[in-house]
Amino acid sequence: MESFKTIAVFNYQHETVVLKHLLEQEEIPYFFENEILLSLMPIYSNAIGGIKLKVHPDDFDEVQQILDNLNNPLKIV
Repeated sequence: MESFKTIAVFNYQHETVVLKHLLEQEEIPYFFENEILLSLMPIYSNAIGGIKLKVHPDDFDEVQQILDNLNNPLKIV
């Protein structure tokens, strides 16, 4: 886990729920730094730098694609 790097930062735990499901579905190893601390004291989110999504550098491209898909609004044709 020492080689894992931060790819995204979230302010609140509820922002990570869907992402966790997608990462587990794709079997991508990950962890959220500060998640438990901020679940107890969410007011300290800015002070400690938020919840950091950490993944292995080999998975950066795949995780970035998942993040991009989550951030794009639904397009109805």
